[in-house]
Formats: sequence, C-alpha cells, structure tokens
Amino acid sequence: MPPAPSFPAAPALLTAEPDLRVSLGRLALRNPILTASGTFGYAREMENLVDFSQLGGILPKTVTKAPRIGNKPWRTVETCAGLLNSIGLDNDGIDAFTLHHLPYLATLPTAIIVSIAGANHDEFVEMAKQLDGLPGVAAIELNISCPNVAHGVDFGVDAATCVKLVTAVRAATKTPILAKLTPNVTRIADIALAAAEAGADAISLINTVLGMAIDWKKRRPLLGNVMGGLSGPAIKPIALRCVHQAYQVLKSKGLSTPLVGIGGIATVDDVMEFLVAGASAVQIGTANYYDPTVTMKLVAALPGALKSLRAKSIGEVVGTLNT
Repeated sequence: MPPAPSFPAAPALLTAEPDLRVSLGRLALRNPILTASGTFGYAREMENLVDFSQLGGILPKTVTKAPRIGNKPWRTVETCAGLLNSIGLDNDGIDAFTLHHLPYLATLPTAIIVSIAGANHDEFVEMAKQLDGLPGVAAIELNISCPNVAHGVDFGVDAATCVKLVTAVRAATKTPILAKLTPNVTRIADIALAAAEAGADAISLINTVLGMAIDWKKRRPLLGNVMGGLSGPAIKPIALRCVHQAYQVLKSKGLSTPLVGIGGIATVDDVMEFLVAGASAVQIGTANYYDPTVTMKLVAALPGALKSLRAKSIGEVVGTLNT
C-alpha cells in the first residue's frame, strides 16, 4: 500500500494580539484611530456613544484666534458619494476654547490634538504659544488647508510659505506639531517635504477637495459660499494617492516623518489601505456623522486585519505597498 501523501505543515497562526501603538514623531498614541477635526465636535457631544479610552486621539473642532460666525447657509450639501461643507470655521475663538472646552478635554483618557487656523502667519504663532504647555494639549495640528475661508489655504499651497510658518510655530512651542495639507495643489509631495524639513512631527493628508453643487432650476449654487470642501468616500482615491506620493518623496530624502491619512475612511479595509500606502495613523471624519460608533468598530477590527497579514505591529505594514 503506498504511503500516505505528506503536505507541508500550515503556518502557525498568530496568537498574540498585535501591537496597535504608534508614534507620530514625539506624540505617542494608543492606536492609529483618530477623529478628524470638525466631525467630532468638542468630544462632549459624543461621550454617551464613544468609549474615548479606546481611541488613539481626538481632534476637536478647529479654533481660530477670534470668534467666527462662519459662512451663510446652506453650509452642507450631501452628494452621491460624500459631503460638501462650507462651515467657515464657526467657533468661539481660542480664549473661549481654553476656558470652556479644554478643561473637559484634558480629563479624557486619550490624546487631544488641538486644531488651529490663523488668518495670518502671526496668528498661528500666537495661538501655538498660547497652547504651549497647557494641560491636555498633546499636540497641535496646523490647519493650513481649509478651503472654506479667505486665505485658508495660503500656507499650504506654497512650499516656501509652508516652511516659514512651520518653522516659526516650531520655535514658538515645545508641543508636537502636525501640518494638515490641502489636495488642491499641483504637487502635494513638495508641500509635505517642506513641512517635514521645517520640523513638523507629522503630516496630515488630506483636507477636503474643493467642489460645488448647483440647483439648476434656480440657476444658483446650493452652498451659501458657492464652493465648499468635499469629503467622504468620493475623495478616498485622491487621499490614498497623496499619502503614497508624500511617503515616497520623504523616503527618497531619508526622512521618516509620519503621515496621517484622512479621506473617506469608514471600514477597516480603508484603514489598512492607508497604512500600506504609507500612513502611520488615520483620522475618521464624515463617517462619524452617519455612524457615531464607527471609530470603535475600526479599533476592534484592526487586530484581525493585522493578523491576516501576519503582522505583529502597525509599523510592520506601514509603507509596504508593492509597486
């Protein structure tokens, strides 16, 4: 009787849970799942829906030096594959933020990354100084890419201007800095390289894509500000492209500045795509509106996705795209 055929032993499955911890420069995070600024309020609104201790971090709504009433309505318009918004950075200003919102945020069991937007170079620097050393501020994200306000993208469309701003903010605070870039440029990789060389701890890609919606019967734009920022699934391919391009350019220059992917992320597959493309963390935005618990689902699903690649940590899959 012939001997029974033999087959190679199946590879042993990973039994230990993968390490979800990531570092964005000097900023250490529990895991790579963050909430995007402007989609999570000031966190208090979500406290009955989300276990903050499970999140890598929270980015509250962007604050400005002075209070802003925002743009005239309509401010949001749903599209077939995303959301157009033209909020106009409606907020009560940084003084009100530090007095009324930061004390609560400082009590939360996760990293708080404060998003700031200045009307000019000096305002960015002044706000960074004001936040420096305040309890609860784990990092500062420079919103140099908002398409819904005058001069909102001025600092994110020119490499030299970006260098000047990030360098000045870097000198004004010891707090880790993230630079959030706009896709509404010719070569976003050039801006990412400029931000990295100027001292940004990490780079966030991308902010919304400029778009518009029209009521053809009335021959009028639907948004009160005519144009706004498109977010959601429609921009994910653009965001993936930007992360990949930025990662490749930084790598070619010998820089290891971490990237944070943003744009249309709603499933664990989306998260993994961004990690493989070169992001070390991701921010969840539009999906928070229709599923406020989406971040919890992503955190829960991430270990299984990593195990499927036999990866023991987030770092093992970052930037592993085969091209």
